[in-house]
Amino acid sequence: MAKKKKVRQLEFDYGELDCGSPAGPMQLSLIFEPSEPAAQGSLLPPPSRPPAPQPPAQTSSGPSPSGMEPTVPQRLSDEGGAHSSPSPGKAAPPASLSHEAYAVEPPSLPPNTRWRVISVDDTRIGFLLRRSRRKSIGLAIGEDGLTVTSPHWVTLSQVDEAVIAKSAWILRKLAERQERKEQLATAETAWQHGGTIPYFGVRIRLVLGEQPERAAFSGEPFMPRDGDCLRLALPQQADHTRVRDAVQAWLQQQAQAWFGQRLEHFLQKGQLRINRWRLSSAATRWGSCNSDGNIMLNWRLIHFPHDAIDYVIAHEVAHLRELNHSPRFWQEVGRLMPGFETARNVLKTHTPDTLPLL
Repeated sequence: MAKKKKVRQLEFDYGELDCGSPAGPMQLSLIFEPSEPAAQGSLLPPPSRPPAPQPPAQTSSGPSPSGMEPTVPQRLSDEGGAHSSPSPGKAAPPASLSHEAYAVEPPSLPPNTRWRVISVDDTRIGFLLRRSRRKSIGLAIGEDGLTVTSPHWVTLSQVDEAVIAKSAWILRKLAERQERKEQLATAETAWQHGGTIPYFGVRIRLVLGEQPERAAFSGEPFMPRDGDCLRLALPQQADHTRVRDAVQAWLQQQAQAWFGQRLEHFLQKGQLRINRWRLSSAATRWGSCNSDGNIMLNWRLIHFPHDAIDYVIAHEVAHLRELNHSPRFWQEVGRLMPGFETARNVLKTHTPDTLPLL
């Protein structure tokens, strides 16, 4: 009897999403072996999520997760450009972006990579393909767009299948990356005479050239109104870096004073004590608390309305009693700040590294 040839079987598993800094790579792996889907952490998770085990000295917070929607893979040809017929459930690209927006080849390719383009419905997706000795296909979105790393034995059609299977996630992350780049470019124009920045949820205007001895604010320091002016001790033609540094130094002073007042308020309300607290400049966390009773609060919260600031402070103070995200923790947050959900939802649409962009 003829011996049957053993065929190597590909099994696509919706792997783990590594939600690192929004400015860094976002990793999604498709594993070729059966495995349990990994739990995904969040910066400020909703009460319905079960708590993850909490090591004693670790901080309470983490970056917000991004969801993944599975789609039906389409088999593609290994030769030439890859194409697919329209399929239900595919995520369409944002209306503001061209169908070719994600298929522009970089001016130079990193070593040991090749450029490949596939079509998903009416959208062309370009990516860098890198071969390696790994056992899984990795999809990463970074500064160069989408990079696919695959084992040497995986065929091009199987690589294309993996990209199409995750096209909804890929298009969403590429759109977020493009939007973030545009926002960061726009933010640069704020650091000049007449520019505006968000402060306690309203827009204040920067005034240069009057040469006061130090930064002076025209309105109520902690209750500003739209159009209030921040006068800086800089010439009108000061470059963006000097303006930005002067504004951020002033904002940090205000954050130190206001956050300290609100922290004391919530500590008294909860009848709790801390070891110490300080401002942070974290790129992915609005706040953190550890088992030693140390709290860190991101100074960029000063851009948000008072309720959003209060929510983060109440969140971290609640961790002094419950260093987890259990139902008892969320009850404590609700006791300290009834109706906190609205403020939490405001923060979910922003990350510290993209501010000031409100």
